[in-house]
Amino acid sequence: MSGWDLVWLEDERLLLEECADFLRGQGYTVRGAATWPELLALLKDKKPDLVLLDWMVPGGIDGLEACKLIQRQWRIPVIMVTAKGDEFDKVLALEIGADDYLTKPFGLRELAARIKAVLRRAEGGSRFPAADEAAGEEEIIRRGELTIDPVKFEARLKDKPLDLTRTEFQLLAKLAAHPGRVFTRMQLMDEALGDAYVGYERTMDSHIRNLRRKLGDDPADPVYIHTVYGVGYKFAEGV
Repeated sequence: MSGWDLVWLEDERLLLEECADFLRGQGYTVRGAATWPELLALLKDKKPDLVLLDWMVPGGIDGLEACKLIQRQWRIPVIMVTAKGDEFDKVLALEIGADDYLTKPFGLRELAARIKAVLRRAEGGSRFPAADEAAGEEEIIRRGELTIDPVKFEARLKDKPLDLTRTEFQLLAKLAAHPGRVFTRMQLMDEALGDAYVGYERTMDSHIRNLRRKLGDDPADPVYIHTVYGVGYKFAEGV
């Protein structure tokens, strides 16, 4: 895997230099930033393939807010890199849209493996409905007043764009591509999100709540996403 452009926000210069040297030897391009304004300048100069983001971001914004902004404006995969190792912190990072979470200290081989896995998932492949058999040759999915374009990574309701995180979009696209099919939480983790979420299937409930809120779905009487109690979730048939 070569030719990928990575941007890394890390104020520990020695750590950044050591990791960047190793990754360059693996064929990656690595651009480093020590503060949030420096990172913004790099993102605006050239959109990278992946951002590695320190939780404690220097420059007036915390890592979670930075992750949200990156996902909203650039739709770039994000790996949170931090000394915070609590399960609560990992779940929180994944819930707000991070693609993976790496706890310091970490090995260089683990770092390379995590980056490779996130890039492979983000590249597309079978987890996007455009490649699903159910979607057929039509790339755009239409379900009632809901339109999902996996190529543009865009969802619209009543022709108004939905402000979805990367994770929310992937879940919505997966469910909408298979109306009536029941997915367990673990299946959604595996098929839509990948192995970063293994062991955190209960975070799915938070993602579904957020999706329903943005879709204007009443949890007691949802139009789009239905709960199958004791099993998981499904997208409504006949919408």
